[in-house]
Amino acid sequence: MAVGKKTGGRQKGTPNRATARREREIARGGDTPLEYMLKVMRNPRADASRRDDMARAAAPYVHPKLSTMQHTGANGGPIQTVDLTNATDDDLARLEALLGPIASAAGGAASADQGGEGEEGAGG
Repeated sequence: MAVGKKTGGRQKGTPNRATARREREIARGGDTPLEYMLKVMRNPRADASRRDDMARAAAPYVHPKLSTMQHTGANGGPIQTVDLTNATDDDLARLEALLGPIASAAGGAASADQGGEGEEGAGG
C-alpha cells in the first residue's frame, strides 16, 4: 500500500452491496417516502394543513440546513466593545485613518455609510 495514498478498492461514492440492494428494493417498491411527501405537498386537492405538514417533513431532505455561527470574543468570552460617544473629532479622525483601510479591505463596509454621519460636508 502506498503511503498516504489510497490504492484499489471501491471508488469514492460507490455504494456497498447492502446499500445498493436497499436502493434497488426501494425503487422497485414504488414511491420513496420523500417522493410521497412531495406528491402530497403539490396536490392542490389535498387539505392545506396536510400539505403544510408534508412540506415541513420534506424540507430537510430537499434544502440544506443553514448552520449557525456564534460570535464570541477572545477565548469564547464576550465580544468587547468600545464606547466612542465621548470621543473628540480628532480621536474619530485618527481611528478612521487607522481602521478605514482595514474595513475597506474586509468587505467595503467603510465606503458604505453604515448609519454614521458620512463624509464631512455631505449633508450640511
